Amino acid sequence: MGQHSLLDADRYALESQIRECYGRCAYTHKTHEKMAERLHARHQRGKWINIVLSALITSGAVSVLFSKGSAWEGLASYATAALSVLSLIFNAYLKDLDPGALAQRHRETASDMWNVREAYLSLITDILDTKTELENIRNRRDDLQEKLHKIYHGAPHTDGSAYGKAQDALKNNEDLTFTDTEIDLMLPVSLRRSRRAG
Repeated sequence: MGQHSLLDADRYALESQIRECYGRCAYTHKTHEKMAERLHARHQRGKWINIVLSALITSGAVSVLFSKGSAWEGLASYATAALSVLSLIFNAYLKDLDPGALAQRHRETASDMWNVREAYLSLITDILDTKTELENIRNRRDDLQEKLHKIYHGAPHTDGSAYGKAQDALKNNEDLTFTDTEIDLMLPVSLRRSRRAG
């Protein structure tokens, strides 16, 4: 008996599509999580660099005040001015980039994707119940597709580095097509096709 002997051809084809959608959602969710983690770390580093620059500028200003007439006065003045310019450039860069706000947008997208991913998981569970009508499954699939479109439309962009980290986290291949085995590894044991193999 074949692997999908327990399901008719239409139900099996629909399940295959939904499993693929589930796998893509899992990747997208994890990629946005990884982007958020990296941007949050960048934001934290930026805060520390700002603290260090502020401390150095303050130290330089105090040095200028207490080194009046000494050989160090000119050097302290130039160093303080240079650090002030550097601080201004760095703050302008951070304000323009705003990694903290961007990290939050990635977290929100990941949260939205998590919800859709779990809905696909429920759909996979329901499709295995042969009492559930295929029309009902198709309608729910179409609703999820519409939700995904809205999420993707407003989602911030990700990059290859975040995708690579998501790939490592999910222990999967580079492309977005999944073998039954790969999706089975992401699903609970009770929903794995390998358990139904004849």
